Amino acid sequence: MNRAALVARRPLRANLFFVMACVGLAVAQVDSAAAAWRNWRPTISGSPPTTATVGTAYSFTPTASAPRNLTVSFSISNKPVWATFSTSTGKLSGTPTAANVGNFSNIVITARDKFASASLPAFTITVAAASGGTTSSPPVISGSPATSVVAGSPYGFTPTASDPGGKALSFSVQNKPSWAAFSISTGALSGTPTTAQVGTYGNIIITVSDGTATAALKSFSIAVTAPVTSTTGSATLTWTAPTQNTDGSPLTNLAGYHIYYGTSAGSLSNMVAVSTAGATTYTIGNLSAATWYFGVKSYTTSGTESGLSNVGSKTIQ
Repeated sequence: MNRAALVARRPLRANLFFVMACVGLAVAQVDSAAAAWRNWRPTISGSPPTTATVGTAYSFTPTASAPRNLTVSFSISNKPVWATFSTSTGKLSGTPTAANVGNFSNIVITARDKFASASLPAFTITVAAASGGTTSSPPVISGSPATSVVAGSPYGFTPTASDPGGKALSFSVQNKPSWAAFSISTGALSGTPTTAQVGTYGNIIITVSDGTATAALKSFSIAVTAPVTSTTGSATLTWTAPTQNTDGSPLTNLAGYHIYYGTSAGSLSNMVAVSTAGATTYTIGNLSAATWYFGVKSYTTSGTESGLSNVGSKTIQ
């Protein structure tokens, strides 16, 4: 190769070095921009508690900021069912119940501004049963509710309940009769059914809760029965006044009549005296539902009775 050819190629090498230098400058600028971009992202920090206790409040609020005083909002993934979350502060809070015992995992809280976001590492909250509030020590409820009531009469039942841990109790009822009222503070079921509410009200369940655990009475029914009405009636008797003695002589000393009656024709055990000689009719009242039998005897001023008249009867329904 001659020298002229070598000289002709030297500018080409110089241009190649220039292109490589430009490429290196561009890569450096990209790295610098990425670093600047990271500096412009919002930041979030904090160490959320990873345990919670039944009946005890849980709370965690992260610390977050954004460059250029941009507004930060928050979001959450896999929020526990017993907790609430604030999108303006990022606060996660709540009070788990006995039904929430277990692990709530892969919870992620994210801070976001207008342009970018940042998240805390995923975490888990383990809910443990409260001391003295486990399933081995629920509240206790007892009592024997009346299972019938007569329409028009008051009904009342209040269970006896207590909690081993001394917690406050509240009550609830299922299938409450429409005519009854219920107290959530005492568990009292009370009311007065009407005759329009005669029937059976079944599967009534009274439950007590201490806020952690519950206990219930065995289901029961209340039969509302119609009142038993007392049926009474009366019987009016008539007779002809006697005018002679049994020997045919005139009856001159008639004093009155004894009316005998009862629910058996052979046993007229009740008696009423009619002390008027001229009387020929009398009404006996307050007779209960039955067939009643009646007979009449006249008596003289000396107390002598005649024989019994024919026996009549009347049915009271």
